[in-house]
Amino acid sequence: MRPPAWTTALLLAGAASACSADSTVGYYAQSVAGHLEMMRKARPVDDWLADESTPEALKQRLRLAQGMREFAVQELGLPDNASYRRYADLGRPAAVWNVVAAPELSLKLKTWCFPVLGCIGYRGYFERAEADALAQQLRAEGLEASVYPVPAYSTLGWSNWMGGDPLLNTFLRSGDAELARLIFHELAHQVVYASDDTMFNESFAAAVERIGVRRWLEREGSPQARQQAALTEQRRQDFRALTRRTREALDKLYTGPASDADKRAGKAALMAALRADFETLKRERWGGFAGFDPWFAQANNASLGVQAAYDELVPGFERLFEREGADFGRFYAAVKALAGLPKAERHATLRSPA
Repeated sequence: MRPPAWTTALLLAGAASACSADSTVGYYAQSVAGHLEMMRKARPVDDWLADESTPEALKQRLRLAQGMREFAVQELGLPDNASYRRYADLGRPAAVWNVVAAPELSLKLKTWCFPVLGCIGYRGYFERAEADALAQQLRAEGLEASVYPVPAYSTLGWSNWMGGDPLLNTFLRSGDAELARLIFHELAHQVVYASDDTMFNESFAAAVERIGVRRWLEREGSPQARQQAALTEQRRQDFRALTRRTREALDKLYTGPASDADKRAGKAALMAALRADFETLKRERWGGFAGFDPWFAQANNASLGVQAAYDELVPGFERLFEREGADFGRFYAAVKALAGLPKAERHATLRSPA
């Protein structure tokens, strides 16, 4: 599972309007400092390719990424700008670490509100220790919290004047299809963004990445890349189906008339069943593949809640794409129109099978 991306337009657009609370000022300070350090380390891809000291394996990955970047423009109608045309090695395994939180008996994520972005259901840090400290604080307040590494994020195009969001070493560690997913997903955030609606924004970007990767594999992918992508996608589909069933059962329990004590007991049973079903899935369908073990070991309301943001509305966006004749220009125009509707109305439209 690839964790969600952290959109960070607040780094450039919101810092000047930060409120006076020390914690908020400190958060903006680490955001700005972390992003500027990333930008400082970034160099044009052509410079890396021309540098004799650049390892050949890295050059091959960078050439592949630039081909995907052009595919995104020519075939997917994504922005043709400075983003992902430079590269930076951060010397760490994640771009940022996200913190998500939810109540003990609810899947509704806690939100944090920022200028420009509006309210979002996660908070990102460039230092793991700071993310862990916030998670510990939230747990002390009675919330369930989760911290996870994020390989990429988008500034929604706000940093293009500085050279654009760079490719990172965290992009390049996985297979070809995963690299394409990251590039397509993050560029999609620059096309449409609805304030105060994490689920809409992330489901839209997830739909673009899924449609885009299928097209890229058909036209550009090697047989090995197609084979690996098919295996990865099957595991993802199994993961989505299993977690969706659990979310639906938990939501029914949490919103039902049972006492809190009964809800806690029911929750414990459902979470135990989730982990048992995962072990069966891993053994009987995945040949022992353990890549999802860390997620299930730490699964809670927060991790299940943020997973919903990436899954719930994707089928609706995919139906909309087909209704628009599989034309990306028409599709993006339709999505922008939806973003202009009230949140409840846009969600209802995307959930409708009609």
